[in-house]
Amino acid sequence: MASAKLRWRLLRDLDEWLTIPMALLSLAWLGIVVWELVSGSTAMLTTLGTAIWIIFIIEFAIRFVLAPEKTPFLRSNWLTVLALAVPALRLFRALTFLRAARAVRGLRLVRIVGTANRSMNALKSTLERRAFGYVGGLTMLVIGLGAAGMLNFENAREVEGGFTSYGHALWWTGMLVASIGTENWPVTTEGRVLAMLLSIYGLAMFGYITATFASFFVGRDAQEASGPLPASSDVKQLLKEVQALRAEMVHASQR
Repeated sequence: MASAKLRWRLLRDLDEWLTIPMALLSLAWLGIVVWELVSGSTAMLTTLGTAIWIIFIIEFAIRFVLAPEKTPFLRSNWLTVLALAVPALRLFRALTFLRAARAVRGLRLVRIVGTANRSMNALKSTLERRAFGYVGGLTMLVIGLGAAGMLNFENAREVEGGFTSYGHALWWTGMLVASIGTENWPVTTEGRVLAMLLSIYGLAMFGYITATFASFFVGRDAQEASGPLPASSDVKQLLKEVQALRAEMVHASQR
């Protein structure tokens, strides 16, 4: 039991110590992934991405060793494991099934989702006390990464009626996340899956923003004495009167 508590304490301390460095590396990784999806890879980006990927593996391995319960740890980080495994498949490009176009696009989709998950965790660890700021930053991240993925899957050079530029894909993705939609819809399987994930995120984000604005206006109404809701000062005054009445009843019963 003492050993397990010590492991949890070390794991918590490690997460706190690595919060900022890993967040910066996650954002750098995000930039590399977006650039490769939009413009293709270069030798420098490949080297930099490989170095960051190795750091991610080392960090995950240390956390796995420190975790007292391995199976629950892996179960809660399965997407991270999958995202870390995908870059390793580049070492096996000679395999026939990895040269197929469908396999390549599928691996890119997994990479996009894994990158979004890592970037989401990075934002959450740095903006956990600023909920609205976190949602805003995450939305921009999702739109930027999603647009890069849609351009890669639905490029006009390969798909009829596809996206002609990153700006075009960015506009389309923003409209999709905003639940407005457009007349153009993806035709590839990977593009449709990514579009569905973007739509689900858009619905969740819209619900959160609606609830935030509702709570804001309800809070303002509660501060006004003439509003439809009782003001907080009135509630406090009523609470004081109830407490005073209870004290009088206790005093009367002791006579």
